Amino acid sequence: MDILTWSTLSIAEQKDALKRSPLIGDSGLEQSVRAILDAVASRGDAAIAEFNQKFDGFNSAKVGELRMGESEIAAACVRVSPELKAAIAKAMANIDAFHSAQQFSPIDMETEAGVRCELRSEPIEKVGLYIPGGSAPLISTVMMLALPAKIAGCEQRVLVSPPPINDAIIYAANACGITEIYQVGGAQAIAALAFGTETIPAVDKIFGPGNRYVTEAKRLVSQDGRCTVSIDMPAGPSEVLVIADSDANCEFIAADLLSQAEHGPDSQVILVTDSQTIAAGVNDALTRQLAALPRCDIAASALLSSRTFIVDNMLQAAQVSNQYGPEHLIIQTRFPREVLKKIRAAGSVFLGAYTPESVGDYASGTNHVLPTYGYSRAVSSLSLADFSRRFTVQELSAKGLIGLGQAVMTLASNELLNAHKNAVAIRLASLEK
Repeated sequence: MDILTWSTLSIAEQKDALKRSPLIGDSGLEQSVRAILDAVASRGDAAIAEFNQKFDGFNSAKVGELRMGESEIAAACVRVSPELKAAIAKAMANIDAFHSAQQFSPIDMETEAGVRCELRSEPIEKVGLYIPGGSAPLISTVMMLALPAKIAGCEQRVLVSPPPINDAIIYAANACGITEIYQVGGAQAIAALAFGTETIPAVDKIFGPGNRYVTEAKRLVSQDGRCTVSIDMPAGPSEVLVIADSDANCEFIAADLLSQAEHGPDSQVILVTDSQTIAAGVNDALTRQLAALPRCDIAASALLSSRTFIVDNMLQAAQVSNQYGPEHLIIQTRFPREVLKKIRAAGSVFLGAYTPESVGDYASGTNHVLPTYGYSRAVSSLSLADFSRRFTVQELSAKGLIGLGQAVMTLASNELLNAHKNAVAIRLASLEK
């Protein structure tokens, strides 16, 4: 990776150096995705069948072939090895434990005498879970989405994934309580979940990461007047930033960088260190480890848009990281929790030499659906709360309205909203009688 000294760069050069992969900025992306959305919205299953054939070579001409039947699901589950089933079970246990601990606690209080206010939570009724397939079937994403949806109590949990769906994805979905599995991926899957088709039901909220087409489709449907669907977050091509001091292990760092680079050519990895020796050592380790990876071509493409920054100290390292706002942040320093105190923007943080990003991807218990593109400066990682909606309740007694009414009427009058004022005044008048 290119090595740049942060303090020698101008503000404009620093900003330019932190740009995401140029593959994300394809000017024709929105137009291409809109065409797919329009086709699915107008022609439903027929459009899905065409896109399945065009993009995945999958023939789903018959309506019933989009949804997987019980016998197909059972057959796929049998083909999964006992070793993989055990790994899935272990990951599920940790993910379940961490997300169950996030259960909402309602608030019920009096803000003043006779004025009762509550905050309640209810599960989102219908959720769509997008599971990337393609070159890397993300079994883990099934657990990260399906388990919180189940814990939250979402009544209808619809899973979509590019065909042919990997047996382990089907097994994990079944183990997590998913009964509706549809064989469709890409922007067309997002369109189906948003608009609904003859076979695939429309949902209230769409979850899951994906490539730039999926990410763009999620953005567009969330703003489309033809549907009323929301999305979890902007979650696209993967990225990681590693903060390392002179005590860090170059082999560990290189392995962590490559673990994200192998996701796709539009992934991006960043190293921030105060040591020239570490920067050079990591580049050497990258060369050695890259050559041994089956997905070396993909990782090598991602490294073209990746770089190393030499900083003056760990305070400056934290500042660079906060400016970038990484999806994943690894802090491999002598005192990682001291650096953590300075972190303000990250999707998920991994502390110390023995906490590779991989553990969060699979089995530590935290969720790996995270904001990318710098959105971690304002968007949180996926949690149980994302599968519910919260609403407030208020109840006033006559005494409560008497005590609060005059303030409400004064405010309404000064906003020139006389009907608001009258809604209080007419009640106070009735009480006086």
